[in-house]
Amino acid sequence: MKRRSPFLFTMLGFGFAFFYIPILSMIVYSFNASRLATVWGGFSTKWYGSLMSNGQVGKALWLSLEIAVISSTCATIFGTMAGIALARFTKFRGRTLFSGLVTAPLIMPEVITGISSLIFFILMAQYVGWPAARGFTTVTLAHITFSMVFVTTIVQSRMLSADRAIEEAAMDLGSRPWQVMKDITLPVISPAILSGWLLAFTISMDDVVITNFTTGPGTTTLPILIWSKVKLGVTPDINALATLIVLAVGVCVLAAGVAMNRAEIKRERDRRMAYRANE
Repeated sequence: MKRRSPFLFTMLGFGFAFFYIPILSMIVYSFNASRLATVWGGFSTKWYGSLMSNGQVGKALWLSLEIAVISSTCATIFGTMAGIALARFTKFRGRTLFSGLVTAPLIMPEVITGISSLIFFILMAQYVGWPAARGFTTVTLAHITFSMVFVTTIVQSRMLSADRAIEEAAMDLGSRPWQVMKDITLPVISPAILSGWLLAFTISMDDVVITNFTTGPGTTTLPILIWSKVKLGVTPDINALATLIVLAVGVCVLAAGVAMNRAEIKRERDRRMAYRANE
């Protein structure tokens, strides 16, 4: 049996330490009694209580969730349509231009996307009168534009790997195109659609650059609020907020893992029962 090189284990340990030691340090210092985030003043949970009573943080979190849900849902709808069109209709006039317009935000720096969105909204307000001011609507539209490309890429990849013969067989048996889409295509690509929605939701919740260009007074999302606090110096309440976010993400990942494991066990049990029934 070939022995693993110690160098590989060393580099693996260094990689895990590089990513997770700062997170563990942040979690530990969220229980710091001192107001200085880097000076240990004893164990205390007062910053969690201060965070829970902070209405500004709650308002920013709720606003971020609203924008993320709306933008990810719209981006998933439009991205799924674009992904299906690019995967199934390989030859139509303007396909290259359409594909380039859809995927442009993927390779374009966020600063450029934010500036172009800002200029677009300013011109729209001048010549059309809408939007009257930058805020919830402009941020949501910018997030839809930016995150739709990720949904399109995921759905298009799933469509290209799916077996098209099943759809053709259904149409040969008399199914209408919309029936094939509803009964076969959408169920097949549903994991990709869900993955695209989750990715779009995460991108929207995490975005700072594009939001900073398209937001206005009174519209402060959670990343913008954290960024404004960090510029004045990191305080333990920011560590407490980040710890709660890490905890929420960890719970979601654990729940998803348990659900996937149960689904795999169920599929294996059904496969064995079907095999025994055919014997």
